[in-house]
Amino acid sequence: MTNDAKVICQRMDLLFKRLARTKYWLQVVNDHYDHSYNVFFNSQRKYERLKSVPLHTIATYDLSYLEKVLGDLRTHTQLTIEFEGFSGQLWPDSQRLIERVKNHYE
Repeated sequence: MTNDAKVICQRMDLLFKRLARTKYWLQVVNDHYDHSYNVFFNSQRKYERLKSVPLHTIATYDLSYLEKVLGDLRTHTQLTIEFEGFSGQLWPDSQRLIERVKNHYE
């Protein structure tokens, strides 16, 4: 497991409370300006506001490395992972789109 994945898992485990009627997910944001990836832990109870907590910044700006970190995260947790700022980019190994284009009218 990579060091970045270990840090993210440790911080995520502290925040994941398994409360009823609460959605939990991770969000990975591509920061074009700082050439890094930011990982957030999101939770939202029913009828309440979204809480987004920054977990970690991955300084290695390489999609292959990010794919490895996310593989480690997926073995640790089954939380959904959303992607932001990756439009038009493909994963190096699978050649699949990272982020699906969202319809703003949904």
